[in-house]
Amino acid sequence: MDWQDEGRSSDLEDRRGDSGGSGFGGFGFGGIHLGIGGFLIVAVLSLIFRTNLFSLLGGGGAPVASTQQQARPVDDPAEEKEVHFVSFVLDDTQKTWTTILQPKNIAFPHAKLVLYRNATQAGCGFAQSATGPFYCPEDKRVYLDLEFFDELTQKFGAPGQFAQAYVIAHEIGHHVQDVLGTLPKVDALMRRNPSQKNALSVRLELQADCYAGVWGSTTQQRGLLGQGEAQQALKAAASVGDDRLQRAAGRSVSPESFTHGSSEQRMHWFQQGFTTGDMTQCDTFAAAAE
Repeated sequence: MDWQDEGRSSDLEDRRGDSGGSGFGGFGFGGIHLGIGGFLIVAVLSLIFRTNLFSLLGGGGAPVASTQQQARPVDDPAEEKEVHFVSFVLDDTQKTWTTILQPKNIAFPHAKLVLYRNATQAGCGFAQSATGPFYCPEDKRVYLDLEFFDELTQKFGAPGQFAQAYVIAHEIGHHVQDVLGTLPKVDALMRRNPSQKNALSVRLELQADCYAGVWGSTTQQRGLLGQGEAQQALKAAASVGDDRLQRAAGRSVSPESFTHGSSEQRMHWFQQGFTTGDMTQCDTFAAAAE
């Protein structure tokens, strides 16, 4: 990506120096929309430890062991350029959504992005790196451990800066849903119809993918993408499809258990936003079930 290094964003909150939790901590799903990749990490750990960690996460407070070690020193200077890149994407996505929503007379208060190591306290509960990046509507923050970008390349097979940008844009997509009132409405529907929780979650995640594509479309229009870079985001979207993640964890594919959508669905909805550049084309709730 041809991005401008403007230093650290004022919306960036750096907790890498005070992250706690290299040991244990309770972590529930209450209000958290797990980021892309969180499912795979938990699934792989379940396979390694022969324990259903999904049931622990669903228990809303059961202790979960964190296996991630602090591989880099606090405030590693080698990470500073990556921090600046995260800042650029964070600021650019939020400027884009401010511009998109302004003609609709919708104010867009900025989300914050928290960088942390291993674990930190979020408004939605105790956050651990094993969950992957996520958005917490309770405190309007995106949580990200930079180690996830290494995972994205090495384990998910999705390298490249635009793949990383897609991750951030997806989580900001959840903030857009929050601002528009979609998240609270869907959360209320989930409580009233527990049997539809997974299906509704899938539609939320696919819409966030589409919103990420809408932002991606603006980067292409502004000439920020090099040849083939758009494919990096598509590859990232495919790599975190529920069907692929379940196979990677040694499980059979179970569509009824999907919470984020299949690889094909995730690519489709990112492409929908990227091709049209129109958020009105991102109504995954009105779309027929695939």
